[in-house]
Amino acid sequence: MSQSCPPILSVHPTRGLVDETFKVVVENLPPGRPVTLHSLHQSEDKDYWEAYGHYISDHRGMVSVAEDFSFGGTYTGKEAMGLLWSMRPVPGSRKFLRLRKMNACSPVLVDISVYNGHVTEGFREQVPLASALIERWYIAPGVKRISIREKGVRGTLFIPPGPGPFPGLLDMWGGGGGLVEFRSSLLASHGYVSFALEYISHGETESADPGFSYFETAFNILKDHPQAIPDRIGIFGLCLGSIVTTYLAAESSIVKPLCCVCVSGCHIYPRGETLSGLSVLFMNDELIRVDENNCEIWRDMTLAAMNDPQNKVDVGKINCPMLMVNGHDDQNVPTVECAEEIAQVMKAVGKEHLLTIVQYPDTGHLIEPPFSPHFRATNFIGFTKKKVALLWGGQTKPHSDAQEDSWRKILAFLQHHLYSSSIPKAKI
Repeated sequence: MSQSCPPILSVHPTRGLVDETFKVVVENLPPGRPVTLHSLHQSEDKDYWEAYGHYISDHRGMVSVAEDFSFGGTYTGKEAMGLLWSMRPVPGSRKFLRLRKMNACSPVLVDISVYNGHVTEGFREQVPLASALIERWYIAPGVKRISIREKGVRGTLFIPPGPGPFPGLLDMWGGGGGLVEFRSSLLASHGYVSFALEYISHGETESADPGFSYFETAFNILKDHPQAIPDRIGIFGLCLGSIVTTYLAAESSIVKPLCCVCVSGCHIYPRGETLSGLSVLFMNDELIRVDENNCEIWRDMTLAAMNDPQNKVDVGKINCPMLMVNGHDDQNVPTVECAEEIAQVMKAVGKEHLLTIVQYPDTGHLIEPPFSPHFRATNFIGFTKKKVALLWGGQTKPHSDAQEDSWRKILAFLQHHLYSSSIPKAKI
């Protein structure tokens, strides 16, 4: 490509939170020029992830990712954030990878480049026409991170900037275990004291098999913190964390959340069981199916557990607003069936006004903050400490749309119930 002025690639803003949009524009191209916009990220595990779209410059010699159509690549159509949500491991990478931020206090660095022609492979062996480096953060300036090791409870507290106090959220992830902080740091960036709770610690004895009291203690640690408003504490759970959330809201005499968000969860939790006991209920090899890629499918285990009423949380006891976010293609938990049953029970006891259900077609289990790449199947190490390839479900474009839409709805729900002065009262 020969021309007097080289192409200019600009990204605005170059630094922002991961749930914020950005604009990518290329200028000084010849009109009608085919080009490829490409993004590249190296994960904390040293794996490379990429996305790309094929564009044709307009009569002004410009390409705007937010306004122009991609005619091919990892995404097509008018997709402002396609260079992020359609990311996938580069060819030749290890199988069943998952991109998840481990250090929430460091940025996600993404190189965005423009190449001549419609390129499909070998990006790192070619010289781009122009490039820009952007930073995506899970934590806003001024958010404080505090490690919690108190009363046998392990986790991390994130406190928003400012004088406070603030509403609080107990944040629980799923059966993969470990300490997952990135959602909590993002919630703190939106004004909530967020407590990322570690309750499955692989390789450690402390909190390795928590009982009911562990979560009650964690809730009270958050509630009693001087920067938290004690009567404005909610719970946010995904997968197993969502099951625990439902159980706490229904069964605990100590935990009284003002509201709950349950993402990809169900109401299966035998009374009196520890999490290890719950895992025995689910880990029935006879009920584990595999797909054509030898990925395990766990839906049938939960469906079988639902046949026994003793395995179910009495959701009719829930007395706070609850938002359930589910995908119709969840291959890990039958969330749609569970949500229907929960709705029936709450309607029967006159509490249907407390329940909001949001469900998305062609959406899988791992519904994460917006613009996170979609993972249909990934490696997983759960209660058994054995690594398996687990099928989560979902199709990339609808799943990504669901992540963006559901995050807006979750933030609106939390804003209404944790910051609003008017809270719906349960009918007792």
